[in-house]
Amino acid sequence: MSAEATNPEAHPEARPELRRRGRTRLDLRRLGRAALLGPTSRDRLPDAIGHVAEAHRAHHPDADLSVLRRAYLLAETSHRGQMRKSGEPYITHPLAVTLILAELGAETTTLTASLLHDTVEDTDVTLDQVRAEFGDEVCFIVDGVTKVEKIDYGAAAEPETFRKMLVATGNDVRVMSIKLADRLHNMRTLGVMRPEKQARIAKVTRDVLIPLAERLGVQALKTELEDLVFAILHPEEYESTRALIAAHAGESDPLPAIADSVRAVLRDAGIAAEVQVRPRHFVSVHRIARMRGELRGSDFGRILVLVGENADCYAVLGELHTCFTPVISEFKDFIATPKFNLYQSLHTAVATPEGYVAEVIVRTRQMHRVAEAGVVALGNPYATATPDATATPDAAADPDEERVDPTRPGWLSRLLDWQQSAPDPDTFWSVLRAELAQDREITVFREDGSATGTISLPAGASCIDAAYAQHGEAAHGCIGARVNGRLTSLSSPLSDGDTVQLLLAQDASSGPAAEWLDHAKTPAARIAISSWLDSHPDRAMATTSAARAPLSVVGARGGGGNAVADLPDATVRLAGCCTPVPPDAVAGFLVRGGAVTVHRIHCAAVAQMRAVGRTSVAVHWRATADCRVTLLAESFGRPHLLADLTEAIAREGVEVVSATVEPPVEQRVRHSYTLQLPDAAGLTALMRAMRDVPGVYDVRRA
Repeated sequence: MSAEATNPEAHPEARPELRRRGRTRLDLRRLGRAALLGPTSRDRLPDAIGHVAEAHRAHHPDADLSVLRRAYLLAETSHRGQMRKSGEPYITHPLAVTLILAELGAETTTLTASLLHDTVEDTDVTLDQVRAEFGDEVCFIVDGVTKVEKIDYGAAAEPETFRKMLVATGNDVRVMSIKLADRLHNMRTLGVMRPEKQARIAKVTRDVLIPLAERLGVQALKTELEDLVFAILHPEEYESTRALIAAHAGESDPLPAIADSVRAVLRDAGIAAEVQVRPRHFVSVHRIARMRGELRGSDFGRILVLVGENADCYAVLGELHTCFTPVISEFKDFIATPKFNLYQSLHTAVATPEGYVAEVIVRTRQMHRVAEAGVVALGNPYATATPDATATPDAAADPDEERVDPTRPGWLSRLLDWQQSAPDPDTFWSVLRAELAQDREITVFREDGSATGTISLPAGASCIDAAYAQHGEAAHGCIGARVNGRLTSLSSPLSDGDTVQLLLAQDASSGPAAEWLDHAKTPAARIAISSWLDSHPDRAMATTSAARAPLSVVGARGGGGNAVADLPDATVRLAGCCTPVPPDAVAGFLVRGGAVTVHRIHCAAVAQMRAVGRTSVAVHWRATADCRVTLLAESFGRPHLLADLTEAIAREGVEVVSATVEPPVEQRVRHSYTLQLPDAAGLTALMRAMRDVPGVYDVRRA
């Protein structure tokens, strides 16, 4: 049975103020007794779900509650006689889960599925019955929740449990919404479990479900789950934090007076706004206490300002910074740059004349709904132009086919992609927790710059991560990248808004280097690289071997080529630093041994020669067209590159006098070629042919 039932009054002090003020907390035992009695009339909602109806109508005034009535009757009848471990009627659990979602603003279809989420698993009700009574959409969600709940939550089964949970979430994000509310109610009622089982459930909640709630933007659930986990896993720190909050409750709180001042400022400015004092939850107070040491009265909460339009947010910010002393280091604009979990707000802090520093959050009311409820506030992401709770969307026709979710965040798509290739449960479990620990996301653009050409990556991701996100296993042959038009190494980290062009080798035998693992951040990249290296142990060892000495190929060396010095019997040498060729303007200088070295007139060595007093010698070119030149080529490392370059040089009819290839550095290779050209006029074509070799990104004169 999915619900971990215990005493509903366990840890009451750990519950933050999440519900609307003025609403009486439900007595689940009373609801359970009401559920057993059944409805008093067939034409109105049973009393047991009156609170659910009230919360739902607060967000959706025109909602049709008849489907909720039918779902409740089916659930109550199916679960009748079943009891929770605390002795309560089992129907109290789906009622509590549905109330949590109703208060977050979930739409009718989600609430209907929530009431029925345990019926298929724990009763004789079948999916076919749910589909016949409530339609394919509700059936699809109930089936997704059931697949998650059927898994054993033992330690060995946890990786596979959450793998299936991810797949179900990818098919419909409302499945995870119900699962999170289900876990919250079970955590609220965890008190009668054995301590070791409480700790195990709390650890899984901390490691996976709380990060998932954060990723889905459901802050209201996330904060309460954090407090409940905190009370179980860190009881001593929890008690000290509770005592700290209790001691503050008996002191004078400066935040209400600061809120009054903010109201006065905004009223004088003609800005319609609602100003609230929001107490911090237990874990937040604990974090602030560890960071700041001794807490002051204004540290136990924050000021929340709600306005109507986005422009009003910035107007409020201007008034606050004008009438109070702003703490500039605390300013963050999450409206212009929303968080990856849809969160938008302005964050700032202001100092009062009394010396208090108050944190202020400014957002619109719609932003506030999304900040509290995340994806739950988005309603049905699969709805057509005329939503219907019992509609039959095309995507629901095949339960095994993944549906296209226009609101699916990038992190979820990444998880769904790599979970299929995770080699074993332990790898999946460890990488899942590492991925969920990422608290920031960036978006980079493909070279076409289109909105559909975006790649979502965790903060700190490199070009390697972008390559595997875009090309999958074909990224094994990636040899370099251009970021914002500039060539860069694959290890280069990316920033939000960068434009990335990934360069792939044409050689199918190309593979990643072991060093790529040092720069890959995403699970997809790390798993793919590790798998390739495991299947190519000889190549893996080669990429990690010690740096090799430069490879040199030397042919017959000449002297001055077709340069002639106006000095009888002098030996003429073309300078290797600038390798002049006809018709370059040149200058000659007499050096030791009576030789004349020839430089291009703009070579830096010319000024040095003159500075040290070297004798200048006039130099001119012979009438012959052949010449010698040294070219430097820069490329990304790949197999057969040297062979391809020398072949391109040979096709141009050019002789290689000498060649030097330096060891790769971050997959980049530097080549130096001294070449004998039959005609200096062919130099431009030669350089173009060398640049056309795959992997070569620059060719220039030495």
